Amino acid sequence: MRRKIIVYIATSADGFIARKDGAVDWLDRPSKSNYGMMEFWKSIDTILFGRKTYDMSVKFVKEGKATPDMFAGVKHYAFSRKPPKKVLYGFEFVKEPIKKFVKRLRAEKGKHIWMMGGAGIIGSFLDAGEIDEFIIHVIPTFIGQGIPLIAPRRRTVPLRLLSSKKFRDGVVRLHYEVIRK
Repeated sequence: MRRKIIVYIATSADGFIARKDGAVDWLDRPSKSNYGMMEFWKSIDTILFGRKTYDMSVKFVKEGKATPDMFAGVKHYAFSRKPPKKVLYGFEFVKEPIKKFVKRLRAEKGKHIWMMGGAGIIGSFLDAGEIDEFIIHVIPTFIGQGIPLIAPRRRTVPLRLLSSKKFRDGVVRLHYEVIRK
């Protein structure tokens, strides 16, 4: 089985993954649904972070909104040209080119790989041809402005819809495969 790199993420109805300051308060839902996260969690053993998403994770740990072991049992890689001196437990920083890193990662035995984000690293992996699928949960909320799903750049990436699911609270999950040219 080829290990897939899957972006599993939520966006506002107007396509943003966070407010301009990185806040994700609009993600709080009254629903008791986990939107398939438990099943997805069982399918992965590695998580990829961009530096800003890593820094947000550190902030959540410091604020008590998360624990350092919240992603226990999986490998964590964060991408940055300038890694911090002190690294959150369980994280490894990556400086090597995406293609080289992914070739090595896919060669290892394991489950699929979760591209957590953010927009910059998702765009970089997409431009390198190293994203296989997107699972996007569209939250029925407009936030007006913020951080887009993918960092802006002139690109056209065709997708094939694999499935869609509507949840009772209006959230819609769209599952796409990236079409290779």
